[in-house]
Amino acid sequence: MSIQALSIVIPVYNSEGSLGPLAEQLLQFFRDRRMDGEIILVNDCSRDRSWPKIQELCQAHPEVRGVNLMRNYGQHNALLCGIRQARHPVTATMDDDLQHPPEELPKLLARLEEGFDVVYGTPLAQQHGLFRDMASSISKLALQGAMGAGTARSVSAFRVFRTNVRQAFASYEGSFVSIDVLLTWATTRFSSVPVRHEPRTIGTSNYTFRKLVTHALNMMTGFSVWPLQAASIMGFVFTVFGLLVLIYVVVRYLIQGSSVAGFPFLASLIAIFSGAQMFALGIMGEYLARIHFRSMERPPYAIREQLGPGQTDDASERRA
Repeated sequence: MSIQALSIVIPVYNSEGSLGPLAEQLLQFFRDRRMDGEIILVNDCSRDRSWPKIQELCQAHPEVRGVNLMRNYGQHNALLCGIRQARHPVTATMDDDLQHPPEELPKLLARLEEGFDVVYGTPLAQQHGLFRDMASSISKLALQGAMGAGTARSVSAFRVFRTNVRQAFASYEGSFVSIDVLLTWATTRFSSVPVRHEPRTIGTSNYTFRKLVTHALNMMTGFSVWPLQAASIMGFVFTVFGLLVLIYVVVRYLIQGSSVAGFPFLASLIAIFSGAQMFALGIMGEYLARIHFRSMERPPYAIREQLGPGQTDDASERRA
């Protein structure tokens, strides 16, 4: 049975120039396939006129719904907000920069109908620069612990999934969000298909190398215990190293009747062990910070207003 209804969630940040063409492409996609669809545009506190543009689109097209967040929370937090607003059995997520062609969606939907719960559209070729590609690789390495190596290598912002998988993270309220990790809480049926990735013609990417690396670190410390395990292994290795040094010093004293001379040797050992201890303490501090933020009950997002069918401009409605 073919998919007849689709919710498309798009996080928006400083994209007033691309929203109009993007909405027209998606609306044409719905018309060509006689599909019941909705477009959920989540404005992540853009600094340009993205929200007024979303308001215009909501007034002109009943299929478009708008959500305006109180402040900038980040792409994945905005996605979480939009996913919770979806009303159709299947949800798709796309970027707002026209790099994900709507005509590629049938490939993802066809694979979804084969029995998978989540399908990624993996670009045939990367369209970013060297540093951006390096940062994306770091993010995918961070995902491997939670998703598995094969799935993590195929992760993309262009994805479709069955909307009911959101039940697995319906109660998640942490301020650090990774949609790809949250999806693993619901299913292991992941797949991917190669898709065309258009070059960006409007605006510039808002994902810098620093932001991607920060996102990777947040994923590692927020959704995995691998860093703690790495700190434990490092501590064990340095303990063994210290014991070997002690054995060497004792054996040298017993055989030659003298200890190891030289301040540089001792200083080097002290520096190594001190560095290892500080590194381990830093990792533990990151986890304590996560616990601290969770105890503060910081929400992943807060909604200023909503537009579209069945929505009202309610500044008080938010995730708490």
